[in-house]
Amino acid sequence: MLGVCYYPEQWPAAMWAEDARRMREVGISFVRVAEFAWSRLEPRPGELRFEWLDEVIAILGAAGLRVVLGTPTATPPKWLADRSPEVLMVDAQGRRRRHGGRRHTDLSSPVFWEESRRIVALMAERYGRDPHVAGWQVDNEFGCHDSAVCYSPAAEAGFRLWLERRYGTVEALNAAWGTVFWSMEYGSFAEVDAPHLVVADAAPAHLLDFQRYSSDRIAAYGQMQADTIRAASRDQFVTTNFMGMFFELDPFDAMRAYDFASWDSYPLGHTDRLTLPGDENQVFARTGHPDVPGFSNDFYRAAGRGRFWIMEQQPGPVNWAEHNPAPLPGMVRLWTWQALAQGAEVVSYFRWRQVPYAQEQMHAALNRPDDRLDRGGHEAAQVARELAALPLDPPARAPVALVVDLETEWITRFLPQSREFTYKSILLSWYTELRGLGLDVDVLRPGDDLSGYALTVVPTLGTVSEAALASFRDAGGVVLYGPRTGAKTADFAIPPNLPPGRLQDLIPLKVARVETLRPEMPVAVAGTVAGAGGLWREFIESDLEPLARFDDGEGAFYAAGRHHYLAACPDPTLLAAVMAYVVGEAGLESARLPRGLRLQRRGSLTFALNFGPDAVEAPAPAGAAFVLGGRRVAPQDVAAWRC
Repeated sequence: MLGVCYYPEQWPAAMWAEDARRMREVGISFVRVAEFAWSRLEPRPGELRFEWLDEVIAILGAAGLRVVLGTPTATPPKWLADRSPEVLMVDAQGRRRRHGGRRHTDLSSPVFWEESRRIVALMAERYGRDPHVAGWQVDNEFGCHDSAVCYSPAAEAGFRLWLERRYGTVEALNAAWGTVFWSMEYGSFAEVDAPHLVVADAAPAHLLDFQRYSSDRIAAYGQMQADTIRAASRDQFVTTNFMGMFFELDPFDAMRAYDFASWDSYPLGHTDRLTLPGDENQVFARTGHPDVPGFSNDFYRAAGRGRFWIMEQQPGPVNWAEHNPAPLPGMVRLWTWQALAQGAEVVSYFRWRQVPYAQEQMHAALNRPDDRLDRGGHEAAQVARELAALPLDPPARAPVALVVDLETEWITRFLPQSREFTYKSILLSWYTELRGLGLDVDVLRPGDDLSGYALTVVPTLGTVSEAALASFRDAGGVVLYGPRTGAKTADFAIPPNLPPGRLQDLIPLKVARVETLRPEMPVAVAGTVAGAGGLWREFIESDLEPLARFDDGEGAFYAAGRHHYLAACPDPTLLAAVMAYVVGEAGLESARLPRGLRLQRRGSLTFALNFGPDAVEAPAPAGAAFVLGGRRVAPQDVAAWRC
């Protein structure tokens, strides 16, 4: 159930056996190695030095540890960049990047593809049947460091081919993109450039298609590596490690290559990067907001078809956020239990020992640089002991479905209409409201089967496809749609029948126009629900009688049978009221939890996870049998009971 990331190439060989022994002592079962080791595996072209890795794998295996072998393609060696500079990526400013960090390569480069295939094939042929190698991690954190989109000549050439396959004729492309506007029409696919270095805004459909192409390219590159591994391996899994709330690529599409999803959980850094309402950035600075890792656990469980790992779990203060506080005592254990409660099969900590040099020397690990077990290491060992005494049930379906769509993030980013309107903030706020009511949540894609859910929540959905419409129509429970749902076609245009487009088949209303207001200009809402909206506000035409109205008399909240539509970005009061209303309509039992407390069911187990500053009473029924902790849950603590 527990793992660790290990970099034996950074330590003397004399330390490896003792490290392996101590890992087992802590309770570690899986060890990830080699994902950044290309220069040690091949210091010069064709000069292969795998013997050290052979020795490491043998030592770890002899200690009873299972190896997760990383492919080293995120950090190619200097000789490759010098010999073939076309493998280096080009950024949005048209600058070719240099060797010296990581993720500096162009995933559209045929040369880099071939070099990647070659090194992966060599590794797979050598270790694909090694009994100590449990599986593989392809590459590392695709898209990090603003590398998801590349503007190289190879990327432009690949994009043109992608467009030709998608549209068939340049006339169809011109029609889809609306290039008659501003005289942007193309005479052939060869004329189409990557959408950067323009003076005014590029066409939004052009931006959207380039993002689609870039996401597809990453997925295809990962598929190439996975296929190469499987051609030479036997009974070994293949995964890759995604990042928390990272929406530059679509992991659902990429997951065709992998057996399960993995992601890297850094709750403090991710919380610091968000602008949360009220004082939440301060309150959760040393714990992380509970729903920052919580959302990604649910998201990647969905992407992984019910299976996910935490490949990197934050063990202490990190080094890459604007502010890097130390987690409070108990948080490494709490984050681990939260992931396990939400279905993680393995939680793997980053890293075994803090490195005293280079870019990550300020990044904590399970061990300090002086080789003493740090607080995170002691907490990992505690979880290992607790897991040994607590069998976990398989995860079960939640009562609530949250529909998440990566293209909606791209659409709203390319045409935001308000600088405060971001898909991430909307998703997180709606997810937090559901979690704050003590409800478990499953993440689904548009078009997935919703028939088993009492409540389906769609915070916003840029395009309503035929498949999504059919899914919403067949949903067995209550459905809530947020503003800007169905606002665009697949070609990034206003639907001919006006928003919400196809959704008008289920709820008869039209969005006649919209406005976005400054945060200090809310518009009051009153009726069945009350609060305010305005960050995004819609003016509705409908024969339906609104359940609530704006203070100028315009409709704000509508229902047609089981389908509900909210015509504004809600403030916290309105969001709470709307969510409580639809939860009640769905017949779900809920209760407002104390601040920072989260519940999670896993089979017959219910977990109470306290991220808040105060001790709370676990909302367990009378006679519940506690198997972890007790009814009083201290700050940064966890309890679990069976019912």
